[in-house]
Amino acid sequence: MRSLRALAASLLLGLAASAAHALPSYARQTGSECAACHVGGFGPQLTPYGMKFKIGGYADTDGKDGKVPLSAMMVANWTRTAKDAADGDKIKHFGSNDNAAMQEASLFLAGRLADNLGTFVQATWSGVDRKSALDQADLRYARTLQFGDKESTVGLSLNSNPTLTDPLNTLGQWRFPYTASDFNAGFGPSPLVESLASGVVGANAYVFFDNHLYAEAGLYNTLSKTTLDRINADDPGKFKGVGKYWRLAYLVDRKRDNFSVGLSGFDANLQPDRTDLGTGDKYRDLGIDAAYQFLGNREHIFTVNASYMKEWQTLDYTAGKLGEADKRGGSLDQLRVAASYHYLQTWGLTAGYFDSRGNRDATRNSSSLNGKPNTSGYILQADWTPWGKEGSWGAPWANVRLGLQYTGYERFMGGAHFLDADGNERRARDNNTTMLFMWMSI
Repeated sequence: MRSLRALAASLLLGLAASAAHALPSYARQTGSECAACHVGGFGPQLTPYGMKFKIGGYADTDGKDGKVPLSAMMVANWTRTAKDAADGDKIKHFGSNDNAAMQEASLFLAGRLADNLGTFVQATWSGVDRKSALDQADLRYARTLQFGDKESTVGLSLNSNPTLTDPLNTLGQWRFPYTASDFNAGFGPSPLVESLASGVVGANAYVFFDNHLYAEAGLYNTLSKTTLDRINADDPGKFKGVGKYWRLAYLVDRKRDNFSVGLSGFDANLQPDRTDLGTGDKYRDLGIDAAYQFLGNREHIFTVNASYMKEWQTLDYTAGKLGEADKRGGSLDQLRVAASYHYLQTWGLTAGYFDSRGNRDATRNSSSLNGKPNTSGYILQADWTPWGKEGSWGAPWANVRLGLQYTGYERFMGGAHFLDADGNERRARDNNTTMLFMWMSI
């Protein structure tokens, strides 16, 4: 069943979503340098100024007319893996190793459409999958209100991904790594809330009270099969009822530095096979996250982002009806941590750690030698972003980041060894990946 295979690939492989972005159309609209909104002169790590711009509905402007809310982006990379890919794991049109690709080219409708109304919409052509798709969509209305003597921003969002709407740098769509190779083995199993991009539509309401408390709640439903085919999105299955998303965060901005702590959650009953509308699989996600930024005078910038999410699974359909899981009850634990340093908003170093753990289930985790999907490792990145600051050449049109990224695996699909697609035993470290990338936007 295509829908079940798509969901399994999304949950178990945990491949990175499309790279998250800083968009020059926003800089042209506001008259601000890219570095005002983004750490490192290029996205997507947001400063408090950038967070408020997003919460305000992408609608802030310098008052000058004639700004066209369009941007374009391209990511090209070269990837080498420690050991050649097995025949069954090779990507069509590419070799077993040392692959160069124009990984994605995107067009964005991103910016102010009217007073209090703005958008972030991304359509992408993948040079690896060789198809185009509607990646992300966030249309929002926001305005400022007074509650007593406290100023607050309230807003509504129509969007295609639960974590797309979040203003922080800790949840699925916006955390490190901000770009990753499609030839990478992935970062382990992901909770359902991080596996729905472009396969759902949601309506969210949010409030940012007194520049401190951020609260958001939304209802999501899966798109029809016809719509998914038209936008070339993977089919996550069909929700029985609606998916429920919520988010709470508390932010403190002390100008020289800032920090936040937050909670998030998602609940859904998913029917992987759209033709069988009986029993579904239930998922309940609950996460905690925290972040710290030291901005100082923008010469030396330090950031730390961390998140932990627990998912409870009741697999009545997958285990009870299909027999494709050993037991109905399951769980998943995901930990992600990243720390970065940037000098003069130009030179950057980032280190990240990922750890995903699930319960033992030999049927679901057939490539695991111990029946567990446990995957962990680290990511190291060095990058150079020459432009994006005030007075930069070609500002705000010219934006580029050149980088070197290395992913090392401690465990993959259960432990230090696993079975590849050809049934041969491999070491987790055989997946270690080196990527050179060039990321440009105008």
